[in-house]
Amino acid sequence: MNKYTLSNGLRIMVEHIPSVRSVSFGIWVKTGSRNESLNNNGISHFIEHMMFKGTSSRTAKDIADQFDGIGGNVNAFTSKEYTCYFAKVLDEHLPIAIDTLSDMFFHSQLDAEELAKEKNVILEEIAMYEDTPDDKVHDEAARAAFGDHPLAYSILGLEDRLTAMGPDELRQYMTERYTIENTVVSVAGNVDEKTLLELLEQHFGGFSLHSSPEVNEKAPSFKGDYIFFKKQTEQNHICLSFQGRPIGDSQLYAMVLLNNALGGGMSSRLFQEIREKRGLAYSVYSYHTSYADSGLFTIYAGTAPKQTKDVLDLTMEQLHDLSVNGLHAEELSRGKEQLKGSLILGLESTSSRMNRIGKNELMLGRHMTMDQLLKRIDGITEEDIREVMKWILSAPFAVAMVGSDDKDAVNIRRDQLVSGTV
Repeated sequence: MNKYTLSNGLRIMVEHIPSVRSVSFGIWVKTGSRNESLNNNGISHFIEHMMFKGTSSRTAKDIADQFDGIGGNVNAFTSKEYTCYFAKVLDEHLPIAIDTLSDMFFHSQLDAEELAKEKNVILEEIAMYEDTPDDKVHDEAARAAFGDHPLAYSILGLEDRLTAMGPDELRQYMTERYTIENTVVSVAGNVDEKTLLELLEQHFGGFSLHSSPEVNEKAPSFKGDYIFFKKQTEQNHICLSFQGRPIGDSQLYAMVLLNNALGGGMSSRLFQEIREKRGLAYSVYSYHTSYADSGLFTIYAGTAPKQTKDVLDLTMEQLHDLSVNGLHAEELSRGKEQLKGSLILGLESTSSRMNRIGKNELMLGRHMTMDQLLKRIDGITEEDIREVMKWILSAPFAVAMVGSDDKDAVNIRRDQLVSGTV
């Protein structure tokens, strides 16, 4: 893995993998729903969509035909803190991918007619999301955890705000956020680095938008609120959320191991106790999300209303057991091997490698080798897990629920696991 800087200061991350015939190419921009206001919530995601709707020299169909014609894949995604435009192609077609994606990045027209059509597409996406309670509950969980902080904003945005947006608003936002300081290009695969850098200088060397040094964003405070969204559903969809650890935190991998043991897979405690032993839920799991300055640890379950209390009680039992007894030595060992296996298997994908080096450079500005990562994972102790458990249980947890009746969730004591609480 090598880091380069173009003549204009743009950061380039390259990982040469000579044993493959593919190349994954990504443009990462440090902007997402966290960087929005209530007035323009959804604009980052809207811009992502509009990047595919035509440039000064290509129509939307031209862009699609370009990648279909070479058997490549092109796509993009928006998160709360960053946006990524990426393509995966055969190594011989990398110049085509760079030419097309750079054209989209710098010369998208944001045409008013296309804008109106794409608004409707996103409104349909929002409607689909609203009709999917096991998706919607996770947005509600963010609001229950972070209140009115921008990290709680929906990535898709709000219908009324989206409807009011015009081309000028999108262009202004791009001028402010799509800058050299906020952008990283990452490439992984079978590439000649000298030729690659010449291509990137040719297509990105004219990039001249700079941004002022950013004022440190205010970290969210964890609220631990309760939110119930009433909807006629066959199941209650419930999220319990706890404070987690930020990207780059020294306890991050201990947090990941704890998550794996509690609800990260089919051998996890929650899956075994709630689904396998008792059949109380089809879907039950946990996950940890890291942000620049905070994190969120969430447990999700979807279950019939009559089983909601049992699912909540069993979840509390498992959390209490972990807080008192920690992980068993066998769980810790299995979790380490699971985590190491997933990291090493990811090395077989140029997409995974491109994502890893791009995101690390954008969000952290530093990188660890795989050997360093594996050593850090191997060094995690039972005491590290206890410290992480103590942290996530140091404040009342948040509850979000989408369903028809919350009588079993509304009375749950959100402080019952906090140390010293009776």
